[in-house]
Amino acid sequence: MKEEAELNYNYLVDRENQRFLTLHNDDIHTFDYVIDALVDICKHSAVQAEQCTMLIHFKGKCAVKEGSFKILKSMKDRLIQKELEVTID
Repeated sequence: MKEEAELNYNYLVDRENQRFLTLHNDDIHTFDYVIDALVDICKHSAVQAEQCTMLIHFKGKCAVKEGSFKILKSMKDRLIQKELEVTID
């Protein structure tokens, strides 16, 4: 029982440290440009990148990656270098 409670606690702590890399629509870049960036930087499959790009286009934003701040920060910086609008939430 103690081990189960400890596992649940560790899971909750890990979840609290998780962040989302959110890409926002900018009405400037083409679908192909954004898809290529997601494949290259976020290691999405072509299908996943296309789906995210459609969500960004129609919803205004999409959480394209989940992880720790440290991991997402480097992806954010690379996406910003490509002049894409991105935040870590």
